[in-house]
Formats: sequence, structure tokens, C-alpha cells
Amino acid sequence: MESAIPEHLRTTRTRHRRIPDDYAPPYPSFVARHKPGVARVVMAYFGVQARDASSKAAGEALAWITTCFESDAGPTHWDRARYIDEAGFSNIVTVAYWDDRAKFDGWFPTARDGWTGDRRALDGVGTFIEVLYPSVEGYETLFSSLGRPEGIAVLADGMSGEVQEHAYWGGMRDRIPLSQTSELAPAGAARAIRDGARIRVIPHDNLCLIRSGQDWVDTEASERNMYLGDVEPVLREGMDFLRDEGRSIGCYANRYMTVTAPDGRPIEKSYGMSWWKSLAALERWAESHPTHVRIFGAAMKYLSTLGPAAKLRLYHEVTVARTDEAFFEYFDCHPQTGMLNAVQRADTA
Repeated sequence: MESAIPEHLRTTRTRHRRIPDDYAPPYPSFVARHKPGVARVVMAYFGVQARDASSKAAGEALAWITTCFESDAGPTHWDRARYIDEAGFSNIVTVAYWDDRAKFDGWFPTARDGWTGDRRALDGVGTFIEVLYPSVEGYETLFSSLGRPEGIAVLADGMSGEVQEHAYWGGMRDRIPLSQTSELAPAGAARAIRDGARIRVIPHDNLCLIRSGQDWVDTEASERNMYLGDVEPVLREGMDFLRDEGRSIGCYANRYMTVTAPDGRPIEKSYGMSWWKSLAALERWAESHPTHVRIFGAAMKYLSTLGPAAKLRLYHEVTVARTDEAFFEYFDCHPQTGMLNAVQRADTA
């Protein structure tokens, strides 16, 4: 049994785990392992917002950012997904990953300039960029099975063996290396700077992001029907609550995404990604809110019924980032988009 925190990131703890040293989780889970030389990663979300996702303008925007990704300094991995937000707009989000901050820094100015910056020529759609570039001490991953990594784990050197810190409330925090010595509490206040149709959001310290996914590609008919009939509707209810009412519990924004192929066809994968005021706020929702209690109950019934025969794959990545590890910019987006929910007003540049 391994620790979720790799050996080179372990330090003398001043904050203790929620489990004793002899804790044995009831089922296996795994985490991504980067090479020790990787110090920082980049998670960059490029969004297109439109009333009609199939519009010519939306298609041109997606083609433009795809071309940017194909440049020499482009991301090592990217994927695309879509959802309908609380204002009824279609949003298509392409998330790109790097494990070389310098490479990203060289690539980003041109992409940003054309997406939300002064050289933007994408008429008829809103666009936004949401980027975190945490140190490897600032985030964690978890996978229910091996064989098909997602998100930042695609860039990893490999996967761990079975890890100890999971299957209990608090495991998410215990897997983040910084939690060995830090409370990871938020500090300061988010603010915004307006420049015409463009708004830049400067977040507070220790903002939290979760991307939590489901993959039922490998399921056979009976399991697929069980997931889509018994689990997914309960999951959607919880995701809709966070989308529409999450601000009341510290969730700035939630997107329940359907993963798509590059040509827009839906794939049998989904994920929720949400911005939270703090890791603690995310933990409170997960541990005690009725919407998540129902999700957890439906998932446990599903997994206990199928046991090891279950083909559903689950994963997540959770990041806590400082103010200087984030970039948020929105151009011609409605005021409930993403981290715009974290600010009450936008100061003029």
C-alpha cells in the first residue's frame, strides 16, 4: 500500500491525516505519478459561449483554438466538452494541459491575444480563459482503475500502486502534499478589472478547482442502463444544484460537461468541473449536503451491486491555487459565467 503523496514531496507533518497509519481502504484506487523533475503543471480552460453551439461563429472559434494547440509549444494533451449553463447559453470548453510552465508561458500570449485580447476577431460569441498553474504540491488526483488516464494524469509518468488515502471523508485533502503543513484556507477577496467587454478576475488565495469525471465507454448494456437510469439522474440533480444555487455554499460556478470528440460528437464520458471558495467548502458539500449524500448513496448501491465486475471508470483532480497561480479573463460573456460569480462589480481599467 503506497501513500498518495510521492516520496520526494513528503515532509514532516504539522497537520495530521484523518486516518491512522494502519487504515486499509475497502477497495483499490490509484493516483497519477509525475517524474520528480516536474515542479509545476498548467490546466487551461478555453471556453466559447453562444446561444447556438452549432453557429458558424462558434465553429470558427473552435477551429482557431485547435490550430493554436497544434503549434510546437502547444499542450501535451487537450480534450473538449460542452454544457448548457444557468442562463441557457451553450458553452463549449476545451481544456489543455502542460507540465512545462516555461513552454506554456511562451505559447500563451498569442493564444490569449486572439481569444480574449486585443487581436480578438471572434465575433458573435463570448470567450473566456480560466487557467491554473499550480506546483505539484498543490493538487491531487484519484482514479478507480488503471489503463485510461484523464486530464492532467495523461501527462504523468505513470500511475501509482494502490494508495491508502481514499474512501473516507478527508481523503481529498490528505492527498494534496501542501496539506501536510497548510490549512489551505482562502485569504483575501476576489476582484475584477473591466476593460470594455473584457473582464479580468483576480482571485483570492487558495481558490479550489475540482474536475470529477465518469467514463462508461466500457460498460455493457445492463451496467450502462443501471448507470444511466439509477446513478446519472441523481448526479445531474446535484450538478444542477451547484450550477443554480451553489453560490450559497461557496461554489462560484459548476459545469456538468458532456465530453465530445473533436468533431463535436458526444462520447460516453462526462465530468463536473467547479470553482470553489475553498477546499473546506467543497468538503462540506461532499460530506453533508443532501444533494451529494444522494449521489454517494446511488453510487455505493451501484458499486455494491456490481462489485469487481463494474466497468464504470471514475476519476478526479482537485487543485488549490494561490492568486499568482491563476489567470481568468472573460470577453463578452454573461455575468454568471465562471469566476465572474466571485466578484460583485468590475472596476474600470
